[in-house]
Amino acid sequence: MALQGQASALEALVDSIAAEHIEAGHIAGMAVGVTHGEDTVLLKAYGHADLEWDVPMPVDAIFEIGSVTKQFTAVAALMLWEQGELDLDADLSAYLPEYDTQGNAVPLRRLFDHTSGIQGYTEMPTFQRLALQPFPRDTLVHLVERQPFQFAPGEALIYNNSAYFLLGLIIEKVAGQSYEQFLEEHVFPRAGMDDTSYCTNDEIWERRAHGYAYEGEALVRAAYLDHTWPYAAGSLCSTVPDLLAWLEALHAGEVLGAEAYALLVTPEPLNDGTVLRYAKGMDSYRSRLGGRVIGHGGAIAGFLSETRYYPDDDANVVVLMNTRGPPGAGRVANTIAEHLVGDHGPEAAAYPGDLSALVGTYRGPVRGGDSEARVTVREGKLVLQLMGPPQPLEYLGGSTFFRGDARYTFRMDGDVPTGLDLDMVGDFWRFGVDELGEPEVVTVAPEVMAGHAGEYSLAELGVNAAIAFEEGRLFAQIPGQPRLPLVPDSDMEYRLAGPPAYFTFIVEDGETVAVEVKLGPTTIRAERVGG
Repeated sequence: MALQGQASALEALVDSIAAEHIEAGHIAGMAVGVTHGEDTVLLKAYGHADLEWDVPMPVDAIFEIGSVTKQFTAVAALMLWEQGELDLDADLSAYLPEYDTQGNAVPLRRLFDHTSGIQGYTEMPTFQRLALQPFPRDTLVHLVERQPFQFAPGEALIYNNSAYFLLGLIIEKVAGQSYEQFLEEHVFPRAGMDDTSYCTNDEIWERRAHGYAYEGEALVRAAYLDHTWPYAAGSLCSTVPDLLAWLEALHAGEVLGAEAYALLVTPEPLNDGTVLRYAKGMDSYRSRLGGRVIGHGGAIAGFLSETRYYPDDDANVVVLMNTRGPPGAGRVANTIAEHLVGDHGPEAAAYPGDLSALVGTYRGPVRGGDSEARVTVREGKLVLQLMGPPQPLEYLGGSTFFRGDARYTFRMDGDVPTGLDLDMVGDFWRFGVDELGEPEVVTVAPEVMAGHAGEYSLAELGVNAAIAFEEGRLFAQIPGQPRLPLVPDSDMEYRLAGPPAYFTFIVEDGETVAVEVKLGPTTIRAERVGG
């Protein structure tokens, strides 16, 4: 693919995106960098680093980069592998013998690509309170190791931060120094990253952007998060110029040797040979635009980030935002990529079989617990509902459908589906058949739903959840999170149309007094407060 468009056209495009969302109050600010070969195509900042003091965003502002951190952790571990200090095929217990693997063999390489089966700590309800205080790190280790594995190592890919937390501990143990020190001495200097470091809650830094969140109507200050906890999964701070320098040095072979670099960017298969599109700390795949992309996004309290390398075009894209809000760094990066390389994605084909045979409900493990996918046919298209509104799918070939970069493959026994594989690049979920055929539509009387509306105390999290009844539907919202609709399964049982969560209302003497919320393996009882 040839690079398309001039720098001025790209700048005008990004200017319009920034203006739209800053003027609408969706984001406080952002910084963007794009390079092509040795040329800097765009390096520009928008909006504010601090809204309260009306401070404009500098192009070299320091942002928290969240999960973009993972590629640095993976590189640090592979540096130790190059030195013969780390064995990727050794079991986790060889480096952390005190960690209870519950009888599972966990090769170290399974930590890098989220195929270990270990539960993610950021999805555990009890972590929300832990996140505010600097307890010893083994507090979190003990919390994670008590949770059952979501699947046998190597059977699926469910993105989780726990594996990278453990990788950070392993790096420290093998290197004999802190994770922060190892990166500062051995990783950042390889790319000349003078403005990149482990984030701090206490130190005062020049040019540090403050974080915000968009809550549907207005921007608010980001929630507090102690940086003891994102750690090797998400605790780095950096700038657009530093990240551009990192991408250029990393992919030019200036950070790792050829063998280690190949390990970093080449996805490994699951136990059954299924090819993944996530490598070690970064996505690595052929995108919907038709070309290869290697990169990763990040999301942390108050910040969104995206880093992309397009090897076919020798182009790099970095987008950093100091707001958790629309449009999101990934979407901006997608728009930039479409301008740079054009759209040469797959053409939709006509499905040769009977779409109605695929209709049904499929269920399986996802981040934070179990969830379901409901498949229907509408106006001649297959439609998937998974953690949100229904989405029409296009047919790719075989038994695979697609939407954007996501791939949905039905496992078939002849003409009968036996399961559904959901490949979202950074996740590869394996669902089984729950029920074939059109799902039953449950109708609940408006007065019953209205009786559940109110405030509920989530004492374990230290917050109240709001259940609202509007326009014939129930909605649930936790402070700092978007409001999402509840889908009824019965008068008292509902499921969240979003992240996997299940609500069972408790009624005594005709009045709703509490709700039990099932989040993954954890059930929390929330008492109703007030009238």
